[in-house]
Amino acid sequence: MGLTHVTVSLSNLRTDMPAYENEFLVDTGAIDCLAPGKALFAAGIAVEGKDVYELANGQIVEYPYGFARVSFMGSETVTQVIFGPDDCEPILGVVALENTGIGIDPATRNLKKMSAKPLK
Repeated sequence: MGLTHVTVSLSNLRTDMPAYENEFLVDTGAIDCLAPGKALFAAGIAVEGKDVYELANGQIVEYPYGFARVSFMGSETVTQVIFGPDDCEPILGVVALENTGIGIDPATRNLKKMSAKPLK
């Protein structure tokens, strides 16, 4: 099965600076979004704290995080975003997907808008 990517725009909550836009890997195993720290700073996204994360290879790391306006596929939400290494591949995590009501079709690996968000 191939990897799924989507164009995502991250901006600060005030949207008073140019957003960071790139192709993000859709990763339903990742809770939060991750982007190069340098790009997040350039978009005016502020560090709000630090947290400990487990990478795909099992390594435990501490990264700073902030909050950003996340836009993709005509939907928008606000979510936590990790300030990753400057050479990292951007990741769109599951919280942003679920907040916007967008999921992955397991058969085709395509992103699709849910007809309604579950509230049960």
